Amino acid sequence: MAGKQGFLKRLFDGMSKTRNNLVGGLNRIFGLGAIDDDFYEELEEILITADIGVRTTDAIITELQEKVKEQKLKDPEAVRELLINTIKEKMDLGENAYDFENKKSVLLIIGVNGVGKTTSIGKLAGQFIQMGKSVTLAAADTFRAGAIEQLKTWADRSGAGFIAHSEGSDPAAVVFDAVSSAKSKNTDILICDTAGRLHNKKNLMEELKKINRIIGTEYPDAFRETFIVLDGTTGQNALSQAREFMEVADITGIILTKMDGTAKGGIAVAIQSELGIPVKYIGVGENIEDLQKFDAKTYVDALFTEAEFEEEPEIVVPAAPEPIVETVPEPVTEPAAAETTSAQPETSAIAEQPEETELVDPKAMFDVFTSEFFRKQSTWDLLTEVFVDEDTFDVNTFDFEKYAL
Repeated sequence: MAGKQGFLKRLFDGMSKTRNNLVGGLNRIFGLGAIDDDFYEELEEILITADIGVRTTDAIITELQEKVKEQKLKDPEAVRELLINTIKEKMDLGENAYDFENKKSVLLIIGVNGVGKTTSIGKLAGQFIQMGKSVTLAAADTFRAGAIEQLKTWADRSGAGFIAHSEGSDPAAVVFDAVSSAKSKNTDILICDTAGRLHNKKNLMEELKKINRIIGTEYPDAFRETFIVLDGTTGQNALSQAREFMEVADITGIILTKMDGTAKGGIAVAIQSELGIPVKYIGVGENIEDLQKFDAKTYVDALFTEAEFEEEPEIVVPAAPEPIVETVPEPVTEPAAAETTSAQPETSAIAEQPEETELVDPKAMFDVFTSEFFRKQSTWDLLTEVFVDEDTFDVNTFDFEKYAL
């Protein structure tokens, strides 16, 4: 819970620039009270400024106008709530977005250099291993200097398996060996890093085709996912990158990174709406737990919620009480009358006292504590442990009134 709460706090804080612009603009136009053409024009400008995108904004406003007319809404606050819910509906991933976690899967990770691709792979590996999955990382980005060593560091840190060749080798050969290893070891999830040479689209296309062909031929039963990693701080440029990669790969999901300090936080709405590709993960920092599954409600609330984020109170589970071991005293044979002496008055007193009086009457408690009979019973050990220290117990100064409950 702490890791999740920390992530939500950083997401909320990181989206502050976008949120302040959005909330300030929305407060102004909704405060005017009139839901008319001017209202919708200003709303359009506000959403576009948040990098939600022109086409997505048009779709949102068109849908909002239809719902407002259909529901005959006049209250600005009701329209605001409708706007937020409309965006949440557009961002909802459905129930099957993460099916790959429960199948033998191959994840192909693509994206240009510098967006956090290798780091995202390492974080995913760490999370899958924490879930009890076996994971292997394939260093198929043999083009970028240092990429193999960087991925190896993440493999060591997370405990994942690691397959690599030398720098400059054939990426498809790396994937072939990684697939063979994953099959022989019955690995749950194989994650393949790839080069991000978007500037040479033809080479990249041929490389990805070859990798996909090998996976399809050698591991046809594997569940396939292709995730593109995008830098959230680049706004519409991230959308352009996604479009270009769609020409060379069948993208099934998006990992949106660096969302902890951007004024372009609405880009996730634009990407998912315009491209029809779900944002599956969102990142806000460097730690493993700083990459989380995308949640539409959390994200939209971080965009539109004016109130300060409040962490859920930590649930403190009280420690289980120490088990009470009941010791049954051995039966005591009442001494014969002939054996009773004046040195044993306490024994007779104990036998004659009613049970409840011993717990209520301080005088009776005094008799109990001072009786030789009582000190020989195991109950004495329990009571002295609870009430007093046996080594320092002084019957003459002990406050029996205090404990006569």
